[in-house]
Amino acid sequence: MTRLTILGAALVGLLLAGAPAPATAQDDCAADGDVQFVCGPVSPEDFAQVPDTPWVIVPNMVDNGPIQAVDTRDNSVVTIFPATADARHDQATYGDCPGPVTSNIRPHGLYLRPGDGGPHTLLVVGHGARESIEVFELDASGSQPALTWVGCAVAPEGIGLNSVVALPEGGFTATSPATLDIWEWQSGDGWTRVPGSEDIGPNGIEISRDGEWYYVGGYAAQALIRLSRNRTPPELHPIPVDHYIDNVRWGAGNTLLAAGHIGPTRASIGECIREGNCEGVSSRVTRIDLDTLTAEEVVNYPANDLLILGTAAIDVGDEIWVGQVAEGDRIGRFPSR
Repeated sequence: MTRLTILGAALVGLLLAGAPAPATAQDDCAADGDVQFVCGPVSPEDFAQVPDTPWVIVPNMVDNGPIQAVDTRDNSVVTIFPATADARHDQATYGDCPGPVTSNIRPHGLYLRPGDGGPHTLLVVGHGARESIEVFELDASGSQPALTWVGCAVAPEGIGLNSVVALPEGGFTATSPATLDIWEWQSGDGWTRVPGSEDIGPNGIEISRDGEWYYVGGYAAQALIRLSRNRTPPELHPIPVDHYIDNVRWGAGNTLLAAGHIGPTRASIGECIREGNCEGVSSRVTRIDLDTLTAEEVVNYPANDLLILGTAAIDVGDEIWVGQVAEGDRIGRFPSR
């Protein structure tokens, strides 16, 4: 597989947000068989669950799109950026950041670093006013989550960011489909490329609880890639799945949910996004057991006006929630398997 071929596939995640899609009625949130929905968020590409609360944070990956929070008790949706956001620049940690943004983040990937008895840290991939990781303090102690912007890390020229994950020792790592690799950021050191990530065509990313392994969505490879941290030489192990992986999130126990989509051909994904020709295209979610390194399909849903192209999945109670792009205006709620 050529570098150009992998790049074309990996860039799909960056192209989805601006594509036209069939219109859906905001007041029609009826179930499709046993599949239910949370309606309202547009292109809800990723999720960040707030621990010990009913809240799930969702980006609206459209121009000037807000960041919203879904209350899982009643599936209501509130906007928390820019509506509730204040700014307090943490110069000590983010001294190279040029300053806050007050709108037009065009949010993409999310990651929440839990706070220790206090506010959490929300990392947001932004493509709007600048290509960056925007950093917020998230306070979930009130009636709804509230954000305070505290800093950013602007991406180096030519690096288009997609997904982000916090590191246990501080800082974070982001995937770059534009350069086919992964980049780590630390305060004072800036951005450095992760050894062993060259040309792997990453999309989504998670990290092991001990911080020793990355779990990377290899989009073109149709595999979850285990990539070691701080090992020389780096170790890389693919776990095949039957679809393109967009995002990777922790599931129940020692499992990961790898969400994405597949079609009859590579070109059919683009045709579905741009032209609404989605025949044979489906959203997929695979649960990967890290103890046995086995993969089991748990969602297989044909593309339609309700869920156009799946991108992310999380466990919420006895459901699997699936996000999407292409200006789809709802989150899919599938019975857990």
